[in-house]
Amino acid sequence: MADTPWQGDACSLVDAFRAGDRSPAEELEASLAAIEASDLRCFSFLDPERARQAAADADVALPFGGVPTGIKELEQVEGWPDTGASLVFADRVATHTMHSTQRLLTDGGVVPVGLTTASEFGGLNVSVTKLNGVTHNPWRHGRTVGGSSGGAAASVAGGLVSLSTGGDGGGSIRIPAGYTGLLGMKGTFGRTTRGPHAMSRPNTVVNGSLSRSVRDAARFLDVVSGPDPYDPTSLPKTGSYEAGLGTFDLSGLRVAVVPDLGGVTLEPGVEDRVRSEAELLVRENGMTMVDLDVRPPNLAAQWMMGNLSTLLAELGDRWPGCADDLTDEVAFGLYLSQSLYNLHTAAAAEDLRVQSYVAMAEAFGEVDLIIAATNPGPAFAADAATSNPQEDLIDMATSSKAFRYAFRGALLGTRLTSAFAPRLPAALLAHFSARFPDMVNMGALTIISNIYGNPAVSIPAGTIDGLPVGMQVLARHHADDLLFDVALAVERARPWPMVAPGVAAPAPA
Repeated sequence: MADTPWQGDACSLVDAFRAGDRSPAEELEASLAAIEASDLRCFSFLDPERARQAAADADVALPFGGVPTGIKELEQVEGWPDTGASLVFADRVATHTMHSTQRLLTDGGVVPVGLTTASEFGGLNVSVTKLNGVTHNPWRHGRTVGGSSGGAAASVAGGLVSLSTGGDGGGSIRIPAGYTGLLGMKGTFGRTTRGPHAMSRPNTVVNGSLSRSVRDAARFLDVVSGPDPYDPTSLPKTGSYEAGLGTFDLSGLRVAVVPDLGGVTLEPGVEDRVRSEAELLVRENGMTMVDLDVRPPNLAAQWMMGNLSTLLAELGDRWPGCADDLTDEVAFGLYLSQSLYNLHTAAAAEDLRVQSYVAMAEAFGEVDLIIAATNPGPAFAADAATSNPQEDLIDMATSSKAFRYAFRGALLGTRLTSAFAPRLPAALLAHFSARFPDMVNMGALTIISNIYGNPAVSIPAGTIDGLPVGMQVLARHHADDLLFDVALAVERARPWPMVAPGVAAPAPA
């Protein structure tokens, strides 16, 4: 019987299964025991009975056959809770399984352990909800894991399971990967299906994994990628990413290093850490550094406003009566969106979107790779709503019940006024973005690749004050395999810890 869960990557665990050194059943029991003993609070639901049956029936010939795996809370698994990480849907049960998850179960052969915690409806880059409480970072308890795939990152970096699923619609794989020292890959938009219910918004989500190694992430995409008639944006398969690892000649690639991509204010030490790691990557692989200042517009506020239309559709007639059951920031965003989002705001957002397309297309006309920070800084307080310790707009709007109702009234007034002055909301949104930059700062480094749809990967890039920093590398559309090889070059030159230091002694690979 294994004393602790496997601390290597998922691919090496499959090798151990095939060699007879471990068994799926004993590995599952080690994971369940570790989850029970953990104080990370990264699982919102466990299904030991189903997991034990899956482990007993595991086919280790499959790509991830027998690997205990966490499923992100925002993904549907038939018969499991389908809460959206919200009190509003605390009793809802999934009636279907998301198609990418089904592929992982059927074609990948994973053992589904349970649901990993996420931010409410995936709307925030933090690790706290009213439904599940606070999820902690295994590198330092009391620090955030980010979001929305926060529990997934904590479960893998915390040594509880070797693999967890994630989804990235604005940075939700890369952000928690950056905070926890993991590999976080967001493929080209369409690389994974969003079926069976693929809404037109946000039209940015790519499902993926929180992984300990490059080959785990590559194998994951091999399993779940491919066309799906339920999602007309899904792309055809392009061969095996895992089989192609290490085949690119990286020499001569042109690289622009823009740590503060999107105009984000970085915390002390982050730019130096990213530049240092980027310079090593360029020098070791014979790449060419290009001095290019890439400045796409920051669409974070407009992106958030438009995407909340799908949440209103999901809440239906529960809104606004359910406002007090929502995370303050989500409720605030809904009220703000209802008041400030109209055709003029949408038009301004579309203009910014086109500007961003032009800026990115022109940049990739000059360089092959863009390197930036993944997050503005290392992990902040786990129970915080943003990375800024200063009081911000959301803090002010939610500081007391009386203030909340007064603020909602003011927004209603804005909504009524906009009937006579339709350009007012767009002007106010621009003012809010400038006056309260933290409202749009978090995620601004990552959102551009969701808007543009190009692939991007967060690669562990060392630490600041003992906490991980992610280096984000962006490439042209459909160059997912190139990004895997860039990440592989870093992994081979400077292997990162597969789990947070002090979690457990590594298992033999």
